[in-house]
Amino acid sequence: MANITKKVSWSSRADESGAAGEGTPLLNGSEQPRHSRQPSEGGSLCQIGRLSTVDLEEEITSDEESQRGRPKEIPHNEKLLSLKYESLDYDNIENQLFLEEERKMSYMGFRCLEISRWVVCGLIGFLTGLIACFIDIVVEQLAGIKYQVVKENIEKFTEVGGLSISLLLWAVLNSAIVMLGAIIVAFFEPIAAGSGIPQIKCYLNGIKIPRVVRLKTLVVKVGGVICSVVGGLAVGKEGPMIHSGAVVAAGVSQGRSTSLKRDFKIFEYFRRDTEKRDFVSAGAAAGVSAAFGAPVGGVLFSLEEGASFWNQMLTWRIFFASMISTFTLNFFLSIYHNKPGELSNPGLINFGRFQGDSVAYNLYEIPLFIAMGAIGGLLGALFNVLNYWLTIFRIRYVHRPCLQVMEAMLVAAVTATVSFTMIYFSNDCQPLGPEHTEEYPLQLFCADGEYNSMATAFFNTPERSVRSLFHNQPGTYNPLTLGLFTLTYFFLACWTYGLAVSAGVFIPSLLIGAAWGRLCGILLATITPDGSIWADPGKYALIGAAAQLGGIVRMTLSLTVIMVEATGNVTYGLPIMLVLMTAKIVGDYFVEGLYDIHIKLQSVPFLHWEAPATSHWLTAREVMSSPVTCLNRIEKVGTIVDTLSNTSTNHNGFPVVVKVSGSDEVFVELARSRLTQRKLQLKDFRDAYPRFPPIQSIHVSQDERECMMDLTEFMNATPYTVPQETSLPRVFKLFRALGLRHLVVVDDENRVRVCVSVYSCMSLMITFLSLNAMMMMMTAVVLTSHFWFVTLLQVVGLVTRKDLARYHLGKHGLEELQLAQT
Repeated sequence: MANITKKVSWSSRADESGAAGEGTPLLNGSEQPRHSRQPSEGGSLCQIGRLSTVDLEEEITSDEESQRGRPKEIPHNEKLLSLKYESLDYDNIENQLFLEEERKMSYMGFRCLEISRWVVCGLIGFLTGLIACFIDIVVEQLAGIKYQVVKENIEKFTEVGGLSISLLLWAVLNSAIVMLGAIIVAFFEPIAAGSGIPQIKCYLNGIKIPRVVRLKTLVVKVGGVICSVVGGLAVGKEGPMIHSGAVVAAGVSQGRSTSLKRDFKIFEYFRRDTEKRDFVSAGAAAGVSAAFGAPVGGVLFSLEEGASFWNQMLTWRIFFASMISTFTLNFFLSIYHNKPGELSNPGLINFGRFQGDSVAYNLYEIPLFIAMGAIGGLLGALFNVLNYWLTIFRIRYVHRPCLQVMEAMLVAAVTATVSFTMIYFSNDCQPLGPEHTEEYPLQLFCADGEYNSMATAFFNTPERSVRSLFHNQPGTYNPLTLGLFTLTYFFLACWTYGLAVSAGVFIPSLLIGAAWGRLCGILLATITPDGSIWADPGKYALIGAAAQLGGIVRMTLSLTVIMVEATGNVTYGLPIMLVLMTAKIVGDYFVEGLYDIHIKLQSVPFLHWEAPATSHWLTAREVMSSPVTCLNRIEKVGTIVDTLSNTSTNHNGFPVVVKVSGSDEVFVELARSRLTQRKLQLKDFRDAYPRFPPIQSIHVSQDERECMMDLTEFMNATPYTVPQETSLPRVFKLFRALGLRHLVVVDDENRVRVCVSVYSCMSLMITFLSLNAMMMMMTAVVLTSHFWFVTLLQVVGLVTRKDLARYHLGKHGLEELQLAQT
């Protein structure tokens, strides 16, 4: 155990005053020792203890250990794991209610459900495409208005002097627009900041991120990204489309809006985490498809970056949603551009077609492409490291909404100032001929019939700048322009990502890479005797764009297909794949991908595909939460209320045990006397999903606290269990692959018969006005936690997401994160 520095284990607030834990009997009948990992037997209720930090290489005395406090708010750093995040339940809970409903459903009923899934995916694609169309049209209109105002002002003062007024106008316009976008994000819905891709990755991983798929989040996201792009920030509108598609999917699949308090009484069967997850995967793919016109790339993005579950039918449904999304966007944009029915330019960003000699490449260029991939990996690692330290600074010092808005305005003003300064001092004038593709040419100090090339790079939207770097004729940009643009835009994009605005990093990364990639092509043509073999710098701009984006986000397969689909030519499939693999290998040597960094900085218990490579010597007994809080199959209402109200219970799962005694008949009689007046159904739970009122909203009288409650109907009779000597990688694989919230650890005899599950303690509870307080309490218990029914008290612990996520590979081998209320 020499290669692990810290051991963080679960226990309760047991030793706060001595009363809560010292007298609590354990599963083996003995008094509870401090921080014991052994289960209790004498009582039916066993508290889970407080968090302690233990050095595995030396014994800690009671006096030393008593000085170690329980989890509390401490200064944020990447070595923490937050206790505030709950897991979603991606495993169907096979209790009596669920099984009865499934057994009553006919074959035709299941076929109708399958058809409904296809209908929902079609609606997801259609609505996502409409949202993308709306964003694109609004951004184009507002950007055009801003361009005309600034251009007229610059041309006016170019002749008479006083260009500082033009600079002031540009900076004020950008700051005002960005201020609006930052205000709605910082003050109304902070979860809408950024691209949303890290949050959706966490959701699909099985983590409950508050408010991530709310309607309000979607509205703020759309409005925020419009303001960010029009405000001239170094951002793109494509990344947020993934988050937008996921929100649409989460809402449509439930057949209602909890925000608007409207229930359309459709798709009620899909109101559970398992089904919702699959539709959110489809929504994320539809967002990628709408952004890049890449349906296959969208499917692969959802598979590579997020999905915790996959099968063949899900693949087809997600592909269907992606196709509908692309078709919807293309159809309505064709109408908007007065070319109805022309669907040949899909996606929000059109990279244009590489045709003729520009698509040709030779064997001797492969090493050059790989070298460019290495450059992209190095620059991506530098980008991520700088953004990492900047994000740490923001978390610690720029956490108030007013400060976040001020920072966004500052970045907008600085971006405008830097852009204007570089345009002012640039003398890169290009002829404005009939074949020019620049939509927003700016003459400035150039002669009549010419435009400033630097102005094109800065003043256009990033999407248009990328396209011009790909396809403009050789000689359009001089090397100095590209070098200065790459340097300044690199740092502006790094500073911008992480602001309290809705924005993506895809397009800025592509633009940075396209600039230095085109620069490489120009230099190759300059330094070689026969420059004609490097005649087209556009293909090097494409390779550089792929290298830079791959170096920052570390995607491989999905990004390859996205780039191939967006360019409409499969010829560069192999070079792009080689470049992305090289960029990922080189970048991973220094630091993680940008999305993984931001997930870690939020202290989210994210589970990767595999357990840490050196964790085989750890067992379930060493990582589990123990002892666990247990309940009887027929339990007092007061005991259940106290258990669910206990904020020190971190695992939120409760084994239900059976004690073989003659008192069972009394329990059954008391239970039948009142609690079976109305049989609950799964519909009762689905009507309240996912916003369950807290248990504190129910008042239980003293008489009702003495009544008994039978948990049999709601228990999962076939829980997944592992022996306590199971290795950590095996536990990890079972937990991750099945999408579990809890995994029960049993003793070596493995005499567990049953376990039960519901949802997260303290956040789930239903009230029915037609029921008395006792029946409402019964419903509360069903919804508030996971219950497992076990005989002979053989449960020795529970494995939760946080127990697994706290182990990771660090610089010095296997390390363990600290748990805290961050």
